[in-house]
Amino acid sequence: MMRSLWTSATGMVAMQTHIDTLSNNLANVNTTGFKKSRAEFEDLMYQTLAIAGTQTQTGGRTPVGMQIGMGVRPVTVHKFFSQGDFKNTGNPLDMAVEGDGFFKVQMNGEDVYTRAGSFKLDNDGKVVTAGGHLLQPEFTVPPETVSVVVTETGHMAALDKDGTALSESDIEIYRFQNPPGLIAAGRNFYRESEASGSAVAGTPGDENYGTIAQGFLEGSNVEMVDEMVGLIVGQRAFEINSKAITTSDAMLQTAINIKR
Repeated sequence: MMRSLWTSATGMVAMQTHIDTLSNNLANVNTTGFKKSRAEFEDLMYQTLAIAGTQTQTGGRTPVGMQIGMGVRPVTVHKFFSQGDFKNTGNPLDMAVEGDGFFKVQMNGEDVYTRAGSFKLDNDGKVVTAGGHLLQPEFTVPPETVSVVVTETGHMAALDKDGTALSESDIEIYRFQNPPGLIAAGRNFYRESEASGSAVAGTPGDENYGTIAQGFLEGSNVEMVDEMVGLIVGQRAFEINSKAITTSDAMLQTAINIKR
């Protein structure tokens, strides 16, 4: 059986992964705090038919060898944590991190991290995500509150009509040695892993930590034009691999017809 049939099949599978990744990016182009991904690939094993540098019958050495590749495979889907565009919402509970850092949220007793700062109040006045998960550290807004103020350094205060603080807290943000190593948990959340390293807490505005912008949300960092171009390239690569399979099949058919 022709090797090219299987080699081209690996190319089609790889391009399907590429297109799946781009499709997820485009699906989340308006998702708050979303970070785009890129599928990355590596070539497979090679069949060595001749080794470079082998001594010839005349005493010389072959300048190049002969190796036939076996195809390609997806090796990773890399997530990029570049800053997305900011949108001014005017909502005092909307917060964006300008620079590096994540908010910490408690989900079912587990600490998870997010760049999406679209927070709400639950029936007890606690600051939560849209799914009802508590922002850490917990902060409760009393019923008498007239306004909520969050400074760039993360100091949050609930003020009454006289400007007196009824409740105060300090929001910490968290950094990782290797953010692309985080595990995407869906719902705009990430879990730490051995690859990402442990979360390191810091005060917004400290060295290497971003600041907090109240009344803003960070948008997705997906660039639609780049993703569309990537889709076209992926489609054509998928198509050319399918053509290679068709060509291999035609060559086999020709070989079979010789016997006839």
